[in-house]
Amino acid sequence: MKIDCVGGGPASLYLAILAKLQEPAHEVTVHERHAAGTSYGWGVTYWPDLLEELRTHDPVSARAVAERSVRWRGGFAHVGDRTTSHDGDVGHAIGRHRLRTALADRARELGVGLEFGAEIGSRAELPDADLVVAGDGAHSRLRTESAAHFGTRVTTGANRFIWLGTTRVFTAFTFAFVESGHGWIWCYAYGYGSDRSTCVVECSEATWTGLGLDRIDHADALRLLEKLFADMLDGHELLGRTDIEGHAQWQAFPTVTNEAWSHGNLVLIGDAAHTTHYSIGAGTSLALRDAACLARMLGPAGPGRLPDALAAYERERKQALLSVQSAARHSAQWYENLPRYIGLEPRQMFALLGQRHSPLLPYVPPQLYYHLDQTVGRLPSLRRLKQSLGPRLARVLQSRRPRG
Repeated sequence: MKIDCVGGGPASLYLAILAKLQEPAHEVTVHERHAAGTSYGWGVTYWPDLLEELRTHDPVSARAVAERSVRWRGGFAHVGDRTTSHDGDVGHAIGRHRLRTALADRARELGVGLEFGAEIGSRAELPDADLVVAGDGAHSRLRTESAAHFGTRVTTGANRFIWLGTTRVFTAFTFAFVESGHGWIWCYAYGYGSDRSTCVVECSEATWTGLGLDRIDHADALRLLEKLFADMLDGHELLGRTDIEGHAQWQAFPTVTNEAWSHGNLVLIGDAAHTTHYSIGAGTSLALRDAACLARMLGPAGPGRLPDALAAYERERKQALLSVQSAARHSAQWYENLPRYIGLEPRQMFALLGQRHSPLLPYVPPQLYYHLDQTVGRLPSLRRLKQSLGPRLARVLQSRRPRG
C-alpha cells in the first residue's frame, strides 16, 4: 500500500512507524510543510498509561520518548497570596520538538520517507496514494477541501489564552490565579526539560481587553504578564516566540468535531479529526491513540478492505472520545465560570479544580459538592458507585451533543 501522511506531527509520524512495522513493504511518506529541524511549541503532557501503550506497539520508539521526557508528581495552586498543594498522580512531559525528533528518527530508521518543506494543500497532489492521511492539524487544508462531506463543526471557547514558555523549571504541575484590576487571570505551568517549562495563560474576554492585551504589542504583553505572575515566576522570564511563523498569539480555543472522518481514500487523524481543550492535557495522547487504532485497522487484524478499515477506525475512536470530550468540555466551562469557585478556601478550590471534568459540578453548589465528594471519598461503596456512574453519565450527556 502507498500511504501519504500530510503533516509531520506525532500522529502522522507514529502511524508511519506502526504501518511500516506491520508491513515493511508499505511505501509510507510523511509530508511536512516546514523545513527539517524546525522547532516550535513548548512541552506537552502525558500519563503513564500512554507510555505503557506505546511500549506494546513499538518498544523502540517508546523508549526514545521516555528517555526524552521528565517526570513530575502532584501540583500546587497559588490563589492570590494563598497556596495549597496536592500529591496527585505521576505525570510526564516532553518538549514538542524532542517528541517529533524521536518519532521522526524511528520512522526514518524503518524506511519511512520524510519530505520537509512540502506543502500539500489538496488530495489531488497525491494521485498515486492508496491512502491519504490528513494529519495537518485543527485547520486542516485537506479536510477543508471536502468540508461539506466531513460535516466539520468548529465552536470557540469564551476565554482567551496564549501558549508561552518560561525559563523557570517547575517540578510539579503549577496553577496560579491572580486578581488584576480587570478580573482574574491565571496560568498552568509544568516543566518539560532541564531548562524550560510550558506556561499557558488564560483569562476572560473582559479581562483580556481590560488589561489591554488585545492592543499592546507582544513584548509589552510579556512584561505585563511577568509582573502579574511575578511570585510564581520567581524572577524568571516568559518566552513568547513559540510559532515559527511569528509570535505566539492570543486565541479562543477552537473545538473541532466532524460527522465523518473519511472520504474515499482520505482519512482524518489527530487535531484534523477532533480537538479537546488544552486544560485536560490530552491532545497529543489522543493523536497517538488515533494513529495506533488506524494502523491496527489497516493491518492483518483489521477488517480487510480499506473502506471497512476506515469505518472501523472511525467507530472505535469516536466511542473512545465520548468521555474525553465530555471531560474537556466541562473543564473549559469550569475556567469560563471561575468566579463561581474562586472565593473558596484554596484547598477546596484545588479539590474542585481536580473535579472540573464532572458533569454534575456545574449543577451543585460548590461548597456542597466539595463536602459530598469528601464524604464519597471516605466510603469505598460510594466511591465505587461514583467511579461507575460518572463515565456512564458523561457518555450519555456527550452522546446527546453533535458527534464528531
